[in-house]
Amino acid sequence: MTSTPITPTPEAAPLSEPARIINTFVAPSKTFTDLRRSAAWWGPFLLMAIFSVGFVYVAGQKVGFRKAMENQMQAQPKTQARLEQLTPEQREQQMQQGAKVTEIIAYCFPVLQFVILVIIAAALFGTFKFAAGAAVSFKISLAIVMYAGLPGLLRAVLAVVSLLAGASADSFTFQNPVATNPGYFLNPADSPFLYSLASSLDIFLIWTLVLTAIGFTCVSKVKRGTALAIVFGWWLVFTLAGAGIGALFS
Repeated sequence: MTSTPITPTPEAAPLSEPARIINTFVAPSKTFTDLRRSAAWWGPFLLMAIFSVGFVYVAGQKVGFRKAMENQMQAQPKTQARLEQLTPEQREQQMQQGAKVTEIIAYCFPVLQFVILVIIAAALFGTFKFAAGAAVSFKISLAIVMYAGLPGLLRAVLAVVSLLAGASADSFTFQNPVATNPGYFLNPADSPFLYSLASSLDIFLIWTLVLTAIGFTCVSKVKRGTALAIVFGWWLVFTLAGAGIGALFS
């Protein structure tokens, strides 16, 4: 008797950072599978920070931070009511300070975004590891969240193109700068809760959620349906909590 040698399955070639980023859009399974080899996440986050600063700079030039703040205040009747009780001099001082704070927060948004992504990664890590039994580390979870967030770059590009093309400054807000969700077409003052929910139905956010589920499926044995249920379940929790808090303070 002769034995047939077993040919080992060749491992996929390691991906470079540019290849990982490109494949996130065209072949996401390749990118997320490669995270088992290296869970480095600095590449996508660096791009997010660069695109964010670029978007803020263009918005500052085309809209202005004071105008952006005034537009955002339209969704906050309580804040407007407090301002109306001030003298004109006090109101102007408050508006100037508010515009400066808006500028600082806008440029520092990558730091806040990083904190938010870490919290999301921690929530998903705990759920997949302890509820779904996935053999996944927190570092891989964070890398999945970072790469899955890359579609947001396209949203930033659309917003910049819209501003450069002459979009009206009267409807611009940093939170919802381009018509990629139903909330963009609503008046936030009518119902802050509904506006927040509608804004969460964003095309690029849904793309990100699907990529996140694909990512956890690629690095673990969790089924695609289970991964989608976990990811969209947490999205619903964060969305409802954010909408409730926003409505409470509006």
